[in-house]
Amino acid sequence: MKLPNCIQIIDAKPGYPVLEIQHRNATGRVALHGAHVMEWMPAHSDPVLYMSPDAVIELGKPIRGGIPVCWPWFGPHADSSKPAHGFVRTMMWELDRARETAAGVDIVLKLADSPESRLLWPFGFEARLHVSMGLELEVGLEVTNTDSKAWTMTGALHSYFNVGDVRQITIHGLHGTQYVEGRLSPDKRPQEGPVVIDQEVDRLYASDAPVIVDDPVMHRELRIEKAGSLSTVVWNPWIEKSTRLADLPDAAYPDFVCVETTNAGDDAVTLEPGETHLLFTRLCVRSLKEHDVPQPTLPEGGMLV
Repeated sequence: MKLPNCIQIIDAKPGYPVLEIQHRNATGRVALHGAHVMEWMPAHSDPVLYMSPDAVIELGKPIRGGIPVCWPWFGPHADSSKPAHGFVRTMMWELDRARETAAGVDIVLKLADSPESRLLWPFGFEARLHVSMGLELEVGLEVTNTDSKAWTMTGALHSYFNVGDVRQITIHGLHGTQYVEGRLSPDKRPQEGPVVIDQEVDRLYASDAPVIVDDPVMHRELRIEKAGSLSTVVWNPWIEKSTRLADLPDAAYPDFVCVETTNAGDDAVTLEPGETHLLFTRLCVRSLKEHDVPQPTLPEGGMLV
């Protein structure tokens, strides 16, 4: 496949290809391993996605940071011998399409069931990850049931966001919803006001609404829109858990927050043979700095086609 001039394939490590994007509206990197959006920096902005400096770049290992694709299950599997967050994030995807537009770049990666995947999940599927990167970032996980019987899935676009200090951000858009505090408590609790991070947070919210992360240290707002999702996860490991994550520095917890577009909990999706589901997120940045560079707007409808 001939790539546009603004996209090149580099090896992050031997046998580990990464698409490197250099467009006037954005720069970024997308790994074929896991269909993983590693970096996105729109023009006139600081990096939006957080990448752990201790992230493991190795075949068969998940990457800590960026936007991991969790599928066909979210979180730990009931069978502890199977990997957490599914298996597609540790498999090599195939580049299906890459093109340049006036707004940015459109990339499609694809993956289908194989003897390897059927050892972990005995169903037929075809998955495509659509990435449109420019002044905004759109990521869509499109999955089709190619089996002869129905199957049920959960999943996530597990976005890590770079923040100035997680202890000072506020997360808006979840007021009035209910959440479960992950593995810490099974009880549903109401969210009152904005979400603040002052301890370990691992919350699954029942919500289809957009979320805004207000970051006073970096002087910007991150807007996270979504579709095909009735649940949102907010996660930060805080102090103690960070020390137990080998691929995250102990003192890194103030540098990021995860706001994840999910199909999780009661939001599991069942597909009949031939049916397709799209889990989609759109990320936008608005600077709050005075006298900042005016930010162009994209054509209506976004970049995904």
